[in-house]
Amino acid sequence: MLENVVTGIEKPDDREAKYGLPEKVVFCRRCMMSNQRPASAVEFKHTRYYKHRTLHIDEEGVCDACRFSEQKEKIGWKRREEELLRLLDKHRNHSGHYDCIVPGSGGKDSGFAAHVLRYKYDMHPLTVTWPPLLYTDIGWRNFRNWIEVGGFDNVTFKPNGRVHRLLTRLAIENLLHPFQTFILGQKNLAAKIAIQYGIPLIFYGENEAEYGNPVADNATSLRDRSYYAMNKVSEVYLAGLPIPELMQRYQLSLNDLSVYLPADYRELETSQIEVHYLGYYLKWTPQESYYYAVEHTGFEANPVRSEGTYSKYNSLDDRMDGFHYYTSYIKFGLGRTSYEASQEIRNKHITREEGIALVRRFDGEFPMKYFHEIMEYIGMEPDHFLGLCDTFRSPHLWRQEKGEWKLRHQVV
Repeated sequence: MLENVVTGIEKPDDREAKYGLPEKVVFCRRCMMSNQRPASAVEFKHTRYYKHRTLHIDEEGVCDACRFSEQKEKIGWKRREEELLRLLDKHRNHSGHYDCIVPGSGGKDSGFAAHVLRYKYDMHPLTVTWPPLLYTDIGWRNFRNWIEVGGFDNVTFKPNGRVHRLLTRLAIENLLHPFQTFILGQKNLAAKIAIQYGIPLIFYGENEAEYGNPVADNATSLRDRSYYAMNKVSEVYLAGLPIPELMQRYQLSLNDLSVYLPADYRELETSQIEVHYLGYYLKWTPQESYYYAVEHTGFEANPVRSEGTYSKYNSLDDRMDGFHYYTSYIKFGLGRTSYEASQEIRNKHITREEGIALVRRFDGEFPMKYFHEIMEYIGMEPDHFLGLCDTFRSPHLWRQEKGEWKLRHQVV
């Protein structure tokens, strides 16, 4: 019998809530998300842990992501496309030089973005890739197809393998965040390449408001420079440690770490680079991006479902993908199925009842397929990883029952 099964109104547990999470667990009445889902993360100084700003659920029990989905239906998309055309006309380069950057690795979303900019809007995109820790076979094929079938120039930056493995292991040990090194590279590389090549525009796909960041974040297509720029190295943490400590403890140079760090704020100010969300201008639906990428860039879905979920075409590139979602399940009680089912509910592809059934069946499934390979690659004992998972479980979310960990709260 679950303790305090959540219906939206409940008595909070008097147990510790880690990471600044709300003690009272509340699920959205429309999707699978709870108020434990991080909407952003700000790392405390002098600590290895994150304090999270979490998903807002309003007085009617509806989360920001679902409210944003409502707003999308009221947007005048023809007018938004006209805004996009004006932006592109301002920056389009007629001499053949690159005029925009599309970061990605050949998944459905970057495949759609690069192709529509090049072949519908006559732009000259340079695709930029921070590669996965370890490509999956399907991920490598999709990357190659993106470039070869889609027809794009590409710059791929492969970081120092020894440093990359170290930082990935430390991010797991200090933050239980196996994807931090990938996320930082993916986020920070494009701006640096834009500065180096003198390219004025960077286009990402959908705004994070699609998934629960504050709705106000999508009031403009522009991404605030503070997201991908820094003033001082001393203000930045990496793998849960301040940069000076990381350098001293592990005999690393600033050059070893610079590829993970944001671009210098002054360089971005001088270069006048703009970072935009294409999803602000074009209605973004993941399933439609999938169909488009299959047709135009040779994108392939997995022949079998991904571990931890029921889908076959999301987050296929990296053998670490499953661990990113699994550790989210450990820290926040929300696994891969919760995220994907919520998105499909908002797009009216499945019902909430179907979503609940899928979450009960697949959420929190351990990603065994690449487990031992990943552990060997980063130099971590499998039992050590499993032990870390237990230490990162927040007591207000988890309890032990007959030697097994059980969630205290599940969506109903």
